Amino acid sequence: MAKVKGAVEVDVNRCKGCELCVFACPSKVLALSQSVNDKGYAYAYMKQPELCIGCASCAYMCPDGCIKVYKIKE
Repeated sequence: MAKVKGAVEVDVNRCKGCELCVFACPSKVLALSQSVNDKGYAYAYMKQPELCIGCASCAYMCPDGCIKVYKIKE
């Protein structure tokens, strides 16, 4: 059986850095960046992409809908 891995894509310019996705992630994949976007907010990014299981908890929690989750077969 193929192993499935996840990938998170964050729309950096729409992210307001609320951290709901960071807290919702069971694998602790996401974190807030040290950089800021065009609006001056720190944005979410995949700090540990190898741990992503593609559960999409982060996308469900995002109030602005700026997260997409993809499942990749290895």
